[in-house]
Amino acid sequence: MKFDQIIAERKNKTIYRDGDRCIKMFNKDYSKADILNEALNNARVEEIGIRIPAVLEVTMIDGQWAIAFEYIEGKTFADLMEENPADKNKYLEMMVDIQMDIHEKRCPLLTNHRDKMTHKIALTEFDHMTKYELRAHLDGMPRHNKVCHGDLHPSDIIVMPDGKYCILDWAHVTKGNASADVARTYLVFLLNNRKEEGEYYLKTFCKKADTPRQYVERWLQIVAASQSLKAKDNEGEMEYLSKIVNVVQF
Repeated sequence: MKFDQIIAERKNKTIYRDGDRCIKMFNKDYSKADILNEALNNARVEEIGIRIPAVLEVTMIDGQWAIAFEYIEGKTFADLMEENPADKNKYLEMMVDIQMDIHEKRCPLLTNHRDKMTHKIALTEFDHMTKYELRAHLDGMPRHNKVCHGDLHPSDIIVMPDGKYCILDWAHVTKGNASADVARTYLVFLLNNRKEEGEYYLKTFCKKADTPRQYVERWLQIVAASQSLKAKDNEGEMEYLSKIVNVVQF
């Protein structure tokens, strides 16, 4: 493989361009099961009519697992929002429409969001009583089976040269409650100091989906607890997430 450029770097992975392919290379300590599961889930989503980069290969490169995807040419919503700040709200509204279209899909073999959150709550560093309350709160939420991206934000939507959209990064996809997916996206905006954009996004979703804001917000404790597993080395973020989990009333 000939890596032309680094597209993105994350804590446990690096994403390269290799001609018409995109190579996501994972660190050596990354879970093999999680890598194979990501490739499998991506393949499943490909089959339900959502335009996403196709999985081309799962391989090892110099002792590191890697997934090769189709490279998608274009600009992300994040790029376009930065280039055209006056149109920021337009792109946020389009993002809501795209996310709602995803929620209309069904993919029975995906992991259940409730099961994933139950497992993650158990792994958190919160005390036993907080974990118990989180599980009880989760058990009391309505059960749905909609496709949920799991980490959607403007950098995940590419506008291709033909004007069509392609949606990236399906590592966290599950089936579950659409409002849980929206709460996750809203939290991503907040964690990236994009509160104004997050507020407009949430207001737009609630209006378009005829969903009370309070209902989406009831999922914030759950998604914040899940995110805390990634924030153990970030004291500021961990403190912020802990406030969401502990201060907001169940």
